[in-house]
Amino acid sequence: MSEHIKIERKDGIVTLTFARPDKKNALTNAMYGVLADQLISAETDPTARVIVLRGEGDMFTSGNDVGEFAGIATGSIRGERHVSRFVRALAQSSRPLVAAAQGRAVGIGTTMLLHCDFVVLADNAQLSTPFVNLALVPEAASTLLMPLRVGHARAFEMFAFGDAMDAQAALDFGIANRVVPLDRLHAEADQVAARLAKLPAGSLAATKRLMRNPAALTAQIEAESERFAERLTTAEAREAFIAFAERRPPDFMKVA
Repeated sequence: MSEHIKIERKDGIVTLTFARPDKKNALTNAMYGVLADQLISAETDPTARVIVLRGEGDMFTSGNDVGEFAGIATGSIRGERHVSRFVRALAQSSRPLVAAAQGRAVGIGTTMLLHCDFVVLADNAQLSTPFVNLALVPEAASTLLMPLRVGHARAFEMFAFGDAMDAQAALDFGIANRVVPLDRLHAEADQVAARLAKLPAGSLAATKRLMRNPAALTAQIEAESERFAERLTTAEAREAFIAFAERRPPDFMKVA
């Protein structure tokens, strides 16, 4: 169990909060483990009708903990990466997933939104996918879902350059359902979740299964995970993480 994931259950709604604001809600392996466990257990819990994902503090999440990535790249950290369990659980969840995101949503902070059925963004939200900047590849089936959502050209630009997309653009391109003032974010998401919780759960689950194919998403996740693991051990990735630690731009031109 990680103290950095807060879990609340009320009126059929399970709220999972990233609670590491001093570290910009960067997600650790332990946090991914808790998130995966909660999503998986909800599948057999009839009282868990809706799941809400949110972040504490001034941002949703800065993405994966880069320090752990650096440890994997240098070989000092080994073992099961629970992020794979988490993204598979997202893809296979039959429960409606609601996200409430404010501030920055980096990397998996953006790609997990593609699995959510209802996304509420604060008007200060900034979505970015800087995987290539870290010499990695996108994950969470985003190489399939993002082009479907925003088109190939725009998805490639987002992945290649990692530039941020603001909340209004995310709404216009179909990544978000609503954009609200920051002070209304969680109340809006709670209202959406409460409304969903009152609907027939079996009908919602069946509708989700017809709208998205968990098997296809899981296959894409596996393909991405394989490439991701390979990329973590490359000289390019080592340069990216060393540069991050040294607070300098990486120089990929010098990497053979």
